[in-house]
Amino acid sequence: MISCSGLTRRFGDFTAVDGISLEVAARAIYTFLGPNGAGKSTTVKMLTGLLPRTSGEAGVCGLDVTRDSLELKRIIGVLPEDLGLFDSLTIFEHLEMSGAVYGLSSSETRLRAAQLLEALGLSRSGAVFIGECSHGMRKKTSLALALPHNPKVLFLDEPFEGIDPVTAKTIGDLLIGLAGRGITVFLTSHILSIAERLATRVVMIRQGRIVLNATPGELSRTLEQTCFDLVEPPRRVDWLGSKR
Repeated sequence: MISCSGLTRRFGDFTAVDGISLEVAARAIYTFLGPNGAGKSTTVKMLTGLLPRTSGEAGVCGLDVTRDSLELKRIIGVLPEDLGLFDSLTIFEHLEMSGAVYGLSSSETRLRAAQLLEALGLSRSGAVFIGECSHGMRKKTSLALALPHNPKVLFLDEPFEGIDPVTAKTIGDLLIGLAGRGITVFLTSHILSIAERLATRVVMIRQGRIVLNATPGELSRTLEQTCFDLVEPPRRVDWLGSKR
């Protein structure tokens, strides 16, 4: 469903993503892990056609992410890093607007919007303006916006960041159900316990390069221990707490 070979992105002299090669199977949840600045969001932006690649190849469902960008946007769903919401619109208005973008009729849009809000625990909040929503409500709204057209592949950039455990479980259970019904899920995350619970496969990136690509069952230690081993330890600040 998703493939890339030698995928690279440079910003001037800085290489954010350095020759990534990856194959993502259908009906799977791939968790894309790594420390801040590792290149996760840059990779997602290239795979969704939002950022041009410097070199390499990338495709989704047989479509080149650059040459076939319009067709690509019709078959994928994206939860972006910045959520992409409007404070002056209600939750339901966001979903109504998205239906028109994907060519859905008004009646079909309203039906699907109501079902998505119910699935995400937002059915009583449809009339609330985004500017008045909590971070968790905003996150779930942005996820709902990625789904009305029934995408083949779902890209989620930090879907669990800054949300409460109940919201995290709601989103996690929904993603498991989507993968079971044939949707491929590719998500970035810093929350290792959730990644370990959801993942069909775990991929970790460090300084723009893949340093881990395995199923959870192939790991000899916990995902947390494995990831800590692959990340540079922080430098000690020996003078903090020392006697004067």
